[in-house]
Amino acid sequence: MARKRLMLLILLFCTAFTLVNATAATPPAGSHNGQLIIQSGQVMAWEQSSQQWLTVEKFWQHWADSRGGLTWGSSETYPAYEQVKERDTFLIELKGGTCMMEFWHSRWRRANDVRRWDDAFNDYSACPHVFE
Repeated sequence: MARKRLMLLILLFCTAFTLVNATAATPPAGSHNGQLIIQSGQVMAWEQSSQQWLTVEKFWQHWADSRGGLTWGSSETYPAYEQVKERDTFLIELKGGTCMMEFWHSRWRRANDVRRWDDAFNDYSACPHVFE
């Protein structure tokens, strides 16, 4: 009888452990486009149209591609102001990281400041440093 109880406890523990790990491996669907979570130590963004969690870089690329791609690509220096047009996009490379930028109302802004995805985007990678 004691052996059966022990086996039942082990079975219950293994089932619970499996359920917890399965839940941790597959987060639930996001509630809004651009929602951020940390999954297995990596920041992930909810991409609403594809209904999937993407790395922030893939989220930015997907967003830029949905609008025709990055207008100015990526670089450590901003494009010449005279050549930039409203709603142009650009990936700035600073301090070992990147940040998606959008030209909005006559100046470069973090894409998150225009799009209002998740406030945490402004603390991600190079985004805190784009105006230094």
